[in-house]
Amino acid sequence: MATSDLPVIVIGAGPIGLAAAANLHQRDIPALVLEAGENAGAAVRAWAHIRLFSPWSELVDPVSATVLDRAGWDAPNAKRYPTGADWAAGYLQPLADALGTVRYEHVVTGVAKEGRDVLVDSGRDRQPFTVHVTTPDGEQRLRARAVIDATGTWGIPNPLGSDGLPAVGEQTHADNITYRVPDLEDPAVRARYTGKHVVVAGTGASAKTALIALGDLAQQDPGTRVTWIVRRPSTVNAFGGGQDDELSERGALGDRARHAVSQPRTTTVTGFRTAAVETRDDRMVLTSTDGDTLTDVDELIVLTGFRPDLSFLSEVRLDLESVLQAPRQLAPLIDPNVHSCGTVYPHGAAELAQPETGFFMVGMKSYGRATSFLALTGFEQARSVVAKLAGDDEAAAHVDLVLPETGVCGGAGDFDESASDSGGCCGAPGDAGTLQVGLGTR
Repeated sequence: MATSDLPVIVIGAGPIGLAAAANLHQRDIPALVLEAGENAGAAVRAWAHIRLFSPWSELVDPVSATVLDRAGWDAPNAKRYPTGADWAAGYLQPLADALGTVRYEHVVTGVAKEGRDVLVDSGRDRQPFTVHVTTPDGEQRLRARAVIDATGTWGIPNPLGSDGLPAVGEQTHADNITYRVPDLEDPAVRARYTGKHVVVAGTGASAKTALIALGDLAQQDPGTRVTWIVRRPSTVNAFGGGQDDELSERGALGDRARHAVSQPRTTTVTGFRTAAVETRDDRMVLTSTDGDTLTDVDELIVLTGFRPDLSFLSEVRLDLESVLQAPRQLAPLIDPNVHSCGTVYPHGAAELAQPETGFFMVGMKSYGRATSFLALTGFEQARSVVAKLAGDDEAAAHVDLVLPETGVCGGAGDFDESASDSGGCCGAPGDAGTLQVGLGTR
């Protein structure tokens, strides 16, 4: 079979992977979606209890909606805000079913060029990709004309240690540490945190969601204490733009978190960069890089972001920026050290392309370690990449991306100074939008 007759393989049946598959379907390009989980949106289902701060109108890819409409889809109210469970059951699974190209429990273990390891130049671009997969029926090697990696970053949460590596003792105390927002509506989970001293690390939407839930728990059970640790010396911009946020529920999330941390049973500790987790009198003690300590800790909730899994791409020629681990052409557009206002320029196939012709990263994985992403961004990425694979260079280059403003603009600040001390804010020409942690979750 000629390489051009082979399917495009999409890795991951999440919202962006399925959007890519829908765009391939629209252009009559054979596609195969490989999903490690048992259902579509496996990562989304892992935070099923969390309500998104984006409404349904911003969580449905336009091309995917067309596919679903043809299958008799009962579209949700565009103004409502679904939970992760709603998104998975009401959109992602029906879309996967309508496409009919998803293979579940197919774990990709490697991607390469057929007969060529990463060192070989000769004839490389003419060879198809080989995707190595572990399935319930054993190992398989699948051939593809192109590969779209939409695996996200959910599988590799960032550790507590302030240097990007696990703090000393972090792995030893794994039984008392979680890297996900706990579902306190679950009685067993609620019992784990009730009456305990719980430390929350992180400042993103996930951390705010956890702080709100734990604050409610502390109101109901006076024995519950919450400590919020923040690496920066100030939380001035941690709560977002409030009423100035164009995503009203994102702004409301920040307002509720601000209220939660102002309550008597919640303490905020700024400038705390964790170096070690130890045991003292059967409870945990956190030590910072400055030698400060937090004592009598029972449970740790670490919500400091995620990073991409590059382990199965060792034989693919990648050009990733060294800091963010994002495509080199995209990284300058999303670097939080530069874009302190959360701005992002419209981007697509040109910025996502890799030296390995026909290989693209889309979705949250394309942002590497950058902490900001909205589903709208991923939908436009998928559309542009598929247009490029279809040979429609004009459509691939024409990228429209206008995202809702956060209402915050004052500079991120140097790592050792507060945002209010740092002065201005980056500017963004043309149609720049704003981003937020995750896919629009709260």
